Amino acid sequence: MPFLVPATIRKHSIDRAPTPGEHFENAPGTWGRCAVCSAPRPCQPCKLVVPETVWGADPPYARKRVPRTQALYRAGGPFQCLYAVRSGFFKTSAMLADGRAQVTGFHMMGEILGMGGIDTGHHASDVIAIEDSEVCVIPSARLEEPVMHRELYRAMSRELVRDQGVMLLLGTMSSAGRVAVFLLTLSQRLLARGFSARDFHLRMTRQEIGSYLGMSLETVSRIFSRFDDERLIRVDGKHIRILDIEGLDAVAGRDAR
Repeated sequence: MPFLVPATIRKHSIDRAPTPGEHFENAPGTWGRCAVCSAPRPCQPCKLVVPETVWGADPPYARKRVPRTQALYRAGGPFQCLYAVRSGFFKTSAMLADGRAQVTGFHMMGEILGMGGIDTGHHASDVIAIEDSEVCVIPSARLEEPVMHRELYRAMSRELVRDQGVMLLLGTMSSAGRVAVFLLTLSQRLLARGFSARDFHLRMTRQEIGSYLGMSLETVSRIFSRFDDERLIRVDGKHIRILDIEGLDAVAGRDAR
């Protein structure tokens, strides 16, 4: 996903584009231009950096590659910038009082990471790549620009609505309803990004899904098998094919009442 980063400012600052060989937060960064971005359509978070009217102006941006299992940032680390996911998948997680890590979200192309650090100046969660991924960097200095405020507020609103939906999901639905809503929501998010809504590959493990939904690995696996038996979905390892979206929706709706 393409993003504009100012080309000048002090040496080694996050507020400028990197020169060859430099790094952002100790991870590899590359320097390019929006015209070479491989995104299938103009990315929505790009509005945070470049107004829609100048998308075609070929502005520079900074990219950062994050290998699978590596952290984009850690809880307690200093907030220096926002990140928009250009490719790949990430999970966010928080440490519970008993030392266990609780998965709090999954993030894909076009979504913004790091907003939780704006208020305190420190990140509130770990963000880990669950496959080889790449992000575009939005320096914190740019967040004060008026052109960015509206889209940043919209991004925050979307995240708030999603978080509220997860709380409702965990508090009122049965295990089957939670899995149904998870699959339907993931399907909708993929469709919005130009991918198939009915045929996709899960990047996360069953255990990570269970942690996110507040369920055990065994329960998640059992429900996937049940949905397969009921011909709601076809399961082949991590490959999911939704056969009956209306049926999944019925499961979710029944458990929401």
